[in-house]
Amino acid sequence: MDFTSFVGIISGLALIVSAILYGSSDISIFVNVPGIMIVIGGTIAATLFTFQFKDTMAAFRAAAIVFTQDKQNPQQMIATMLQLTRVARREGLMALSREKADSPFLQRALNMASDASDEDYIRHTLQADIDSLKMRHYVVQDVFKKMGMYAPAFGMLGTLIGLIQMLSHLNNPDAIGPAMAVALLTTFYGSILSTVIFQPIAGKLKARTILEIQTLEIIRDGTIAMMGSNNYLAVYERLSSYVPAHQRKPVGLRD
Repeated sequence: MDFTSFVGIISGLALIVSAILYGSSDISIFVNVPGIMIVIGGTIAATLFTFQFKDTMAAFRAAAIVFTQDKQNPQQMIATMLQLTRVARREGLMALSREKADSPFLQRALNMASDASDEDYIRHTLQADIDSLKMRHYVVQDVFKKMGMYAPAFGMLGTLIGLIQMLSHLNNPDAIGPAMAVALLTTFYGSILSTVIFQPIAGKLKARTILEIQTLEIIRDGTIAMMGSNNYLAVYERLSSYVPAHQRKPVGLRD
């Protein structure tokens, strides 16, 4: 589990609840069922109107990944590509077809390399896969970005509805204060959903996408480097450029 994501969202909600309890012992005044229906229901409805259903469901599945899977490690993929370079150097490129990879992208790259495919063909084919992944992930991120925009908007809509209802009862001054509090609750709900849930998830997914693309680019360049020159040190120097200099770790530069 990615505990940083879990701790982040829990601590954010905990701080908000603590602030509410610190200022008021009656937390029930922050509960308004019609306001919750307007914000959550309206946000979901607008999202479904904006995106295809399959894209919306894919976004929620991706959100689960934020909490259930650790982020990818470029250093680990570099080490894997260097190990495969040893295999190619000792046994030839044909031996790569016998290697089993957990990543379908890496498996495809190894199969093309073992078939002695043209380097430009491999580069363009793998780049097309990377570009396709970028587009899919962009849609998933955009779902949460849009939800982060819709939630406050529906919160404001709920507030306007509450204000209209409040102004229609100005003949009862005692009811104005409580009615105003209820009207503002929908804005509160929209802001909470946007700033604590939707926008952070969108940002987390973007960060995951950057790491995944970096990993795929390491596979692409490592495969091409193996075909052009299976020199271990040359492959290492080419792939290590994906990692900041102060984060690079020696991985045993030897054949």
